[in-house]
Amino acid sequence: MQYVPPETMIAHPTQLIPPHFGYVILVFIYSWVMLAYLGMKVGIARKKYNVKYPNMYSDKDPIFNCIQRAHQNTLEIYPQWLIFQLIAGVVYPITASVLGIIWVTSRFSYAWGYYTGEPEKRIKGSYGYIGLLGVIFLSIVVAFKTLVLLG
Repeated sequence: MQYVPPETMIAHPTQLIPPHFGYVILVFIYSWVMLAYLGMKVGIARKKYNVKYPNMYSDKDPIFNCIQRAHQNTLEIYPQWLIFQLIAGVVYPITASVLGIIWVTSRFSYAWGYYTGEPEKRIKGSYGYIGLLGVIFLSIVVAFKTLVLLG
């Protein structure tokens, strides 16, 4: 094994993380809790409405379909939100965290509206667009700042 003098060592990983980025990480954890909750609701509904795997939806129970769609719709947008949340959070961690909390919380409201069996009530979660569009906007700002600095 070769000796590496301390002055040539790579910085500790926490030195590469911007100040206040811990808030962004906590929002990611909050989003995991939200996904776990939505997933558990689908699992419980599968048993209640007797919807066997691999069936995604029920031919008999529209309530199950509403519960499933609340989860599925969230999974459909989640990867994009993660990327934008991360990009925005690197440069604007506090603002991105607030926007992230808005988006994640809205997914609960969205699901609870959907769980009523009246899909139009999912609109109760539409305030989440503030969080989603906010981190998309901040990501665009980060992109242009990066281009100006490095261009």
